[in-house]
Amino acid sequence: MKLNTTRLWLGGIAGGVVWIVWGLLIGIRQAPLYEAMQKQGLFLKEPRYPFFAGQWIVLILVMSILIAYLYAWARATAGAGPKTALKIGIIVGFCAGVPGNFAQAAWSPIPRMLPLGWMLDLWGGAILAALVAGFLYKE
Repeated sequence: MKLNTTRLWLGGIAGGVVWIVWGLLIGIRQAPLYEAMQKQGLFLKEPRYPFFAGQWIVLILVMSILIAYLYAWARATAGAGPKTALKIGIIVGFCAGVPGNFAQAAWSPIPRMLPLGWMLDLWGGAILAALVAGFLYKE
């Protein structure tokens, strides 16, 4: 089976844009917590990596394109449609968002709402990206 790479990239990038918007909405809600943690010295006032926000956006776009590929590959055995896309998003999002943020919630001296938000960003974003990619992908 030959994959439609044009539709894969379209779905991956569109899914990434949706994920980025989702993450921004969560980030806006968490902004007061970030500021409080910076004032307490638990977060740096400036990121260690230059242009972190741009690099994060690129990472989310790459993850979304990979999710689109996973969806396209899974169609052959799991079938096409939103149910398969949802399963892919749930699996990838869980792996990306839950273990590390669970550890942060358990061991970091920060409010648990921050790791919860980060987990929801990654898990929910992966699900949204997979659903968008699945909707846009055609053989």
